[in-house]
Amino acid sequence: MRNHSARFFSSMATFLAASLIVTVSGCRADSADEALEPWQLAQKSEVWEPLPAIVKAPPDAPPSDARVLFDGKDLSQWESAGGGGAEWTLEGGVLTVAPGKGNIRTKRTFCDVQLHLEWRTPTEFGDLKGQRRNNSGVFLQERYEVQILDSYENPTYVNGQAASVYKQHIPLVNAMRPPGEWQTYDIIFKAPRFEGGELTEPAIVTVLHNGVLVQNHVEILGKTEWIGEPEYEAHGCAPIALQDHNDYVSFRNIWVREL
Repeated sequence: MRNHSARFFSSMATFLAASLIVTVSGCRADSADEALEPWQLAQKSEVWEPLPAIVKAPPDAPPSDARVLFDGKDLSQWESAGGGGAEWTLEGGVLTVAPGKGNIRTKRTFCDVQLHLEWRTPTEFGDLKGQRRNNSGVFLQERYEVQILDSYENPTYVNGQAASVYKQHIPLVNAMRPPGEWQTYDIIFKAPRFEGGELTEPAIVTVLHNGVLVQNHVEILGKTEWIGEPEYEAHGCAPIALQDHNDYVSFRNIWVREL
C-alpha cells in the first residue's frame, strides 16, 4: 500500500506541475512545453512588433509629435469664435482675455486629444467671490467645458469650481495654487461617437490639475450647460475654445497631441 500511495501522490504532483504551464492565451500548454527551459517559456509571451513610434519628450517643452497652439509668439493658430482674427491681448509671451471680445477657438478641428495648457488668474480681484472671481473655461470640441476659475479659498458650487466638468463632475480634490501663480491642465479627451445621428459612445475625459488627478476617466453627459440638463447632438471633430467671461485670465504653453 505504501508503494502504491507514493506512486499515486508522485503522479498527482507531476500532473499539477504540468497544469501550471500555460500558453499566452491562457489555455494549458501542450506537452512540448514541458521540455522547455523557463527562459524559453518566457519568450513565448514576448511581442516584438509593431514598434511604437519614437516621441522626444524634452523637459519643459512640448513632445516632438505635439501641435503647438500657443508658444507666446503669435495667435496664428486661433480665431474669434464669432469669425475673424483672435483679438485677445498678447504681451510678454502671455495671452490674456480681452473682456468683451468674445471666445477664441483653434482654426483646426480635433477629435481625440491630449491637451496641455497653463493658465493664471489675477492677484487683484477686490471683493469678488464665487463664479465672479476670474472665470474662464476650456471647451473641448466647443461643447464640453473644463472650468477655469480662481478656486483658491473661494467657495462656490462644487460642480462649477476649477477643474470641474462644468455642472457635471466635481473634481476629486481642489489642487489650486494661489492667484497669480501658473496653473496647469493636462486633459485626455475621447470624443463622442455618433452613428446615423445617434450617440453610440459618450465622450470620456481625464484631467490632471497641477499634476494631480482630478477627473478620472469620467463620462461626459452631453454639452455642458449653465441652465438645464446636458444633451448630445451629433457632430464631428471641432475646435478647442477658450472662454471670454469678462475676466483677465491669462494663458501660455498650449499644445495638443492628436490621439
